[in-house]
Parts: sequence; structure tokens; C-alpha cells
Amino acid sequence: MTLAMLINGQASNQIPADDRGFQYGDGLFETALLAKGQVRFLDDHLRRLATGCSRLGIAAPDERTLRDEIAQVTKGSERGVLKIIVTRGSGGRGYRPGSAASNTRVVALHPLNHVSQGALRLRWCEIRLGRNARLAGIKHLNRLEHVLAQSEWSDGEADEGLMLDTEGELVCATAGNVFAVRDGALITPDLRFCGVQGVMRAQVLKAAARLGLPVTEEPLWPDDLQAASEIFITNAVRGIRSVAALDSLQWSETGVAERLAAALSLSDT
Repeated sequence: MTLAMLINGQASNQIPADDRGFQYGDGLFETALLAKGQVRFLDDHLRRLATGCSRLGIAAPDERTLRDEIAQVTKGSERGVLKIIVTRGSGGRGYRPGSAASNTRVVALHPLNHVSQGALRLRWCEIRLGRNARLAGIKHLNRLEHVLAQSEWSDGEADEGLMLDTEGELVCATAGNVFAVRDGALITPDLRFCGVQGVMRAQVLKAAARLGLPVTEEPLWPDDLQAASEIFITNAVRGIRSVAALDSLQWSETGVAERLAAALSLSDT
């Protein structure tokens, strides 16, 4: 169910079949939380979208136009999930982008699904993320690896899955970034080869610095989690979620995650 949707500024739910986002995943998207009538961290989402457009060589939508359309689809709503999609637009058959293509933008508001409370139970995913430094960090439309990863388990078996890249490095959860606390320091994968530079991840890094928590972005491997005193997952919509278990590993500490959530006022949304 979609509460409201604009495609290129018009109320619609139809995209041309030759749109390159549909044909090739040639585009980007952002997903943000609408809470108390305001889009949380909107400036950061729009900044990452513009960065991704630049990286892919897609003409970025006018920011004022986007903000106006966001205001239209969220008007009168208190809570929901805002999704912005930008594609390279319609084009002929073949991978090579046409020089005349103009982008397609979709701005939509979706209901906020119920999120279970309590610490998460994780599993390792079998599907691996391919390395591509050119695409690392941005939120491009090619999410088939994450789709396949989430299809590996059924509801109730686990809450989330952790993903490695093809070389065995820990990258992320299927729908979020991962943080570990080790010897009082906060550590998160550096995402130099793949993965998304999450908006909530960036907020956590800033909040940790303000709180005086040592924080590093560095390569992490599965064995590194055994030495962690605390694990948590971050996501722009779901916030910060502590982890209770990963297969046979278990954690009971949640103090750092709670301090960060309080510093970012996430409990108020």
C-alpha cells in the first residue's frame, strides 16, 4: 500500500517500461522515516542522493523541486516511510545510456510497518556481496544480493542477517549497517569495496565523537565479533537496534547503543 506517490511531479503509479531503472537498475534510492510530520535527517538523505547521482553520471533532480514534492506527499501525515527513487530515465535497448535521456524521479510515502521491540537475533547469510569500489557507499538500485540474502530464512527464524563480501570481510546487515564495541571502542566496517554509507551510520559516528567514544572505520572479519562486548545494527527507518545473538554467540550489553540512541533523540520518534 502506498499512501501517496508522485512521478515526475504528477500523481501516478506508472513508469514507462523502457525506464532504465526498471530495465537495468540504473538509478538510486533513499528511504527515510517520517516522524511527527517531519522527515528525519532529510538533508543527509538528499546529500547522499546527489552524491550518488554524481557518481553514476545521472543528472540530479533540482533540490527545491524534490523538497516541494516531499512536502506534498507527506502533507497531513504524522508517520510513514518516505522513498525517493531517481533513475536515468527512459532510453532505448542496450546498456549504453542515450545522451538525450532525462531522469525519472519518484517520491512516495508508504505506511510504517510494525517493528518488533527487543534485541535482534542474527544469522550469517550465504550470499556474498561483490566488490566494486565505484559503487561502494551509494544506495544504487541494484539490490538483488540483498533480496537473495533475505530470502534465505523465513519469518521467525531470525530478525536479520549479516553479509560478507566475496573475500570474507564483514560488510553489513541485509538492511542496515553493523557496529561492534570492543575494549570500549566503537568499530564499524569501512565499506571501501561495497556496502551502503548509511545515513544513520553517519549520525552514529558523529554522535560517538560528541560523546567522546573512540570510533574507527576498519576492516572487520567474522572472528572479530567474538571479541565484541556489544553489537548493534543501524538503519534510517528503524534507528539503532541492539543484537542479542548471532548463531551461537550471545550479547547482553546494550549500554553504548542506548547512549547513542539517547544522544540522537531516537526514542522521541
